[in-house]
Amino acid sequence: MSKPGTAHVASYYAASANPSPERPALQGEVQCDVCVVGAGFTGMSAALHLAEKGHRVVVLEAARIGFGASGRNGGQIVNSYSRDMDVIESRYGSETARALGDMAFEGNRIIRERIARYDIACDLKEGNLFAACNTKQMKGLIEHKALWERFGNDQLELLEGQAYRREIGSERYVGALLDHSGGHLHPLNLVLGQAAALESLGGRIYEQTPVTSIEHGEPVRLHTPEGWVVADRVVLAGNAYMKGLMPQLEGKSMPASTQVVTTEPLDAATAQDILPTDRAVEDCNYLLDYYRLSGDRRLIYGGGVSYGGQDPNSIEGVIRPKLETTFPQLKGVKIDYAWSGTFLLTLNRLPQFGRINANVYYAQGYSGHGVTCSHLAGRLIAEVLDGQSERFDAFAGLPHLPFPGGRTLSVPLTTLGAWYYRVRDALGV
Repeated sequence: MSKPGTAHVASYYAASANPSPERPALQGEVQCDVCVVGAGFTGMSAALHLAEKGHRVVVLEAARIGFGASGRNGGQIVNSYSRDMDVIESRYGSETARALGDMAFEGNRIIRERIARYDIACDLKEGNLFAACNTKQMKGLIEHKALWERFGNDQLELLEGQAYRREIGSERYVGALLDHSGGHLHPLNLVLGQAAALESLGGRIYEQTPVTSIEHGEPVRLHTPEGWVVADRVVLAGNAYMKGLMPQLEGKSMPASTQVVTTEPLDAATAQDILPTDRAVEDCNYLLDYYRLSGDRRLIYGGGVSYGGQDPNSIEGVIRPKLETTFPQLKGVKIDYAWSGTFLLTLNRLPQFGRINANVYYAQGYSGHGVTCSHLAGRLIAEVLDGQSERFDAFAGLPHLPFPGGRTLSVPLTTLGAWYYRVRDALGV
């Protein structure tokens, strides 16, 4: 039985999750080669890659597998990073852009490899769209296509003018860019499937086991309420839920939440009307909307950001107007599920990879682009722990910038900046 506050949020994903046993809490001492803290996408990706390489792996999870963003997100397989390669190139140089660009489309392939290799049932569907709300955004999509093609993505299709209507039954847009290498899936079932795969390779997972303190050294000792782990190396993969375990990074990231609703199941004709080819969609606004159909023909619709991670008073009240603006034909549709998910935001919107010392590694801060990048992170962590550090270090070399105003003022200042961009989106400038 889950402890209060650690059960999965009452989401569509939790209600439709594949059967999965509750793992026991850690009691007493356990020894391992690598201890991974956090059983979300980053932690499970790292643990599974390490187990495949023959490492003895233990995963500690404070709540349930997929409790955080990995089990609550929009389920969209979107390539690249929250800041794209043109921004990386202008800020950090062509060498860094090339290194990160070479990995920008790898995360989606890792996900598909995992699903195929371990036969994970997670409603995988192909293709995602970026939808332009105005001509300025459409111009940006043309540039976006050229940029991604320069870095090797040859699976892009520009849908100018009303051509996008073959994909989206909405009058809201002026065009779209289709990435055939993207897609969408049931994220909680994906991470649960990877947990089962890890255990099939001898990995051990302990739920309801928060890490209360870390004694750094060789080996590292991780303390929990009823036991401890002695590990040669440690991977910190709790993202927005690290709770003081990395004080040196506090102030250099900020929790933020996004809201999601799921409708009642739609009849086949309505589903065909709104999303004829069953692809995932996100618009091009700064505070974007995103949506897709579930495996049982529900519309999963998300949008909005609450900085600091606070939930709005009414999630449905926030999302329903967005949903009905996009699809007026769904006005009054019944909402069966509504929830929030917390992710970790960085100031430069680029992920934070690094080392705390010689044997403690971390990866976090995907800034809303975590589904694909977290799976890439897991592979890179496994590589660096096996002595292949070049690709991990390409990310670790990016600066971890403090938010202006520190922990006190970062939320209001970021909210003010988001308001500015919301106004720009509304004006189409």
